[in-house]
Amino acid sequence: MEALLLNYGVEWLNLLVRWLHLITGIAWIGASFYFVWLDNSIKPPKPGSELEKAGVSGELWAVHGGGFYNPQKYLVAPKQLPEELHWFKWEAYSTWLSGFAMLFIVYYFNAPAMMIDKSVADISSAQAIGIGLGTLVTGWIVYDLLCKSPLGRHDGLLGIVMYLLIVLTAFVLSKFLGGRAAYIHVGAMIGTIMVGNVLMQIIPGQHKLVDAMKAGRTPDPIYGKRGKQRSVHNNYFTLPVLFIMISNHYAMTYNHANNWLVLAGIMAAGVLIRHFFNLKHKGRIAWGYPAAGVALLLVVAVAIAPRPAAKLSSSDGTPVDIAQVQGVIAQRCAVCHSDKPTQPGFATAPAGVMLHTHALLRQHADRVYRQAVQLKSMPIGNLTNMTDEERALIARWYESGAK
Repeated sequence: MEALLLNYGVEWLNLLVRWLHLITGIAWIGASFYFVWLDNSIKPPKPGSELEKAGVSGELWAVHGGGFYNPQKYLVAPKQLPEELHWFKWEAYSTWLSGFAMLFIVYYFNAPAMMIDKSVADISSAQAIGIGLGTLVTGWIVYDLLCKSPLGRHDGLLGIVMYLLIVLTAFVLSKFLGGRAAYIHVGAMIGTIMVGNVLMQIIPGQHKLVDAMKAGRTPDPIYGKRGKQRSVHNNYFTLPVLFIMISNHYAMTYNHANNWLVLAGIMAAGVLIRHFFNLKHKGRIAWGYPAAGVALLLVVAVAIAPRPAAKLSSSDGTPVDIAQVQGVIAQRCAVCHSDKPTQPGFATAPAGVMLHTHALLRQHADRVYRQAVQLKSMPIGNLTNMTDEERALIARWYESGAK
């Protein structure tokens, strides 16, 4: 009873922190998208105008929510420091903190089920968690050093190098962690880089601009340039991170034999599509970028599509008795997928799918076949050691009509 209550409490914690993560993520990404659009859309003031004399480098007029807005951007800083400044930082910090909490609640708290797949690597929970945490720290250090190196002066080349390093990270993680955990740690690494940009570069640079004005000095424009560069990097990271956030619902991606390559293709598509919108904000329509992104997604979809296989009928041609299948399900699946899960870390059936009766098994037959036979994504990390013979038994039952 105590274990059940603990699992139930953890599930509520999971729900609330996930909700918070979603809310703060929307706020952060929304602000990122808005300010990149704003930077790309503002128009320089007329030569000799009062705005130009005041140091305004660009402005625009917009209408929203029944009101007119006139945002203006100063190339470095206004002549006088305003009494109130809004700092865009807590959206980023709250998103990362809630995401890191999610890592502990969902993955590290239940590492044997959520991180380890013994068919990939027979490692301990401590080793799996160490690999995960090490990925976050190493990712930020390498990225930051690259930005500060001579390579950082060439945005296009830097972007290509970072993409290749992220793909390499996905490949390495796929050799040590289960596919789902490998994906989420690639996303967590990118998210850590993004919040690192805000915490270590953008906000400190803004503080130096403000401090210079308070001291009566002319602010150094280098801090604005560095902050802008990191902000643009974050903008391109967003679509890959958002896909990874939802990828745990799509085993066809993370459970593929070449899951790292699948992720590489989808991330590249996201960057191409994001680049189209960034160019569009500047008034340049380049349909080749979204076309290439969509084409890449189609290539991935075709490449990982399930292939028709020969029917796995029983040797004497008779249908498989559902009782045989239910015996396998009870031992391998229903420990999680039942009205009262017995597997540690699960208070309710994942996705609400329960398989502890014949009727429920028939109801979810398509799903069982897809996850256990075609994708082999269930049980998670093959935690309960379902054998190939048992998967074949499920296949024969399903292909003979799932009666």
